[in-house]
Amino acid sequence: MNIGIVGMGLIGGSFAKAYRAENHAVYAFDIDESILSFAKLSNAATGILDQDTIGLCDVIIIAVNPGDAAAHLEKIAPLIAQNTIVIDCCGVKRTVCERCFPLAEKYGFTFAGGHPMAGSHKGGFKNSRADLFRGESMILVPHIYDDAVLFGRIEQVLKPVGFGHLSVTTAEKHDEIIAFTSQMAHIVSNAYIKSPRAHGHKGFSAGSYKDLTRVARLNSDMWAELCIKNNDFLIQELDDLIAAISSYKEALIEKNQQKLRDLLEEGSRIKGEVDC
Repeated sequence: MNIGIVGMGLIGGSFAKAYRAENHAVYAFDIDESILSFAKLSNAATGILDQDTIGLCDVIIIAVNPGDAAAHLEKIAPLIAQNTIVIDCCGVKRTVCERCFPLAEKYGFTFAGGHPMAGSHKGGFKNSRADLFRGESMILVPHIYDDAVLFGRIEQVLKPVGFGHLSVTTAEKHDEIIAFTSQMAHIVSNAYIKSPRAHGHKGFSAGSYKDLTRVARLNSDMWAELCIKNNDFLIQELDDLIAAISSYKEALIEKNQQKLRDLLEEGSRIKGEVDC
């Protein structure tokens, strides 16, 4: 296959390396030409994705921020062949799909929203790797939810990447759940590390501290954009969390050990239920 990759950061670079590991041709684009040069030098790309190669691609992966993803697709849409599948990798789906589905319909290619459930707090092409997605889940948001033929086509073009599971959903449901599973986790971790005691943690911290603060170090531009574009669902999650945290605080103020125990037991039970 001929693969087009827009954005050669952690995600785009990992897609490129995965496809190259299976001997597929990869045409890459990034606004940083030095990254493109390094990608070609390291054999992660076989050429540049431009007006001469866009039409050759069987699949185009767009791995940039949501606003840039839709804007870039608007630029290249007239050059995309009608048998091409275009998949974005943005962390929100409503704002991307509402701009990209009409483009696909207008120019005759296929667009599906996508969100690979893998990543790292260390970004950039230098941290990309061919096995980043191996065994992980890929969320797909096709225009037609129950099109089995389309799903089969997408499954085939993604097969070389090594995803362990493909999930199909709507843009609305994706954004609702991702607000809880991803965006909230980053906000909570980022807020938690702002404690005045944080600078004195060395020698006093172990696994629980590391687990909770792993994603506190993040790309602030990217995550601010993702959270703002999903603010309705995220505000709902924050309201729920603030209400729950307030219950723990009340138990501590009251020195009510039984109430605190019940709250802790409830959380432990729910964790067991949702992750079983």
